[in-house]
Amino acid sequence: MILGIGNDLCDIRRIEQTIDRFGDRFLMRVFTDVERTKSDRRRMRAASYAKRFAAKEACAKALGTGLRHGVFWRDMGVVNLPGGRPTMRLTGGAKVRLDSLVPAGMAADIHLTITDEYPLAEAMVVIMAIPAPSSAG
Repeated sequence: MILGIGNDLCDIRRIEQTIDRFGDRFLMRVFTDVERTKSDRRRMRAASYAKRFAAKEACAKALGTGLRHGVFWRDMGVVNLPGGRPTMRLTGGAKVRLDSLVPAGMAADIHLTITDEYPLAEAMVVIMAIPAPSSAG
């Protein structure tokens, strides 16, 4: 069952200008440690940050809150599953909101796709409810 869908398009040049202007102040306010470590290793650093910025915007839309009602930038972080597929790890207010959307007996499954083609970065998030793993063993 789909609980929410979000999409966002971000101009890489805008992120590049923001990093140039505000530097670490911007990066520390918006991105998790994992995101900063990954993006700072990339040749196309601004594009990597722009994809993650778009993912956060898309996730906030999928949650139905935007960046309000206790949902903050660093509550949503792009992480990679063991096979490399990107997804979102939610904490704080974003996790509280996610938990409120998931019906009893179900678990959240967040699907994320991110891409860029200079000068644009795009992200789409689909939040689904799937049957929760059985605790019987």
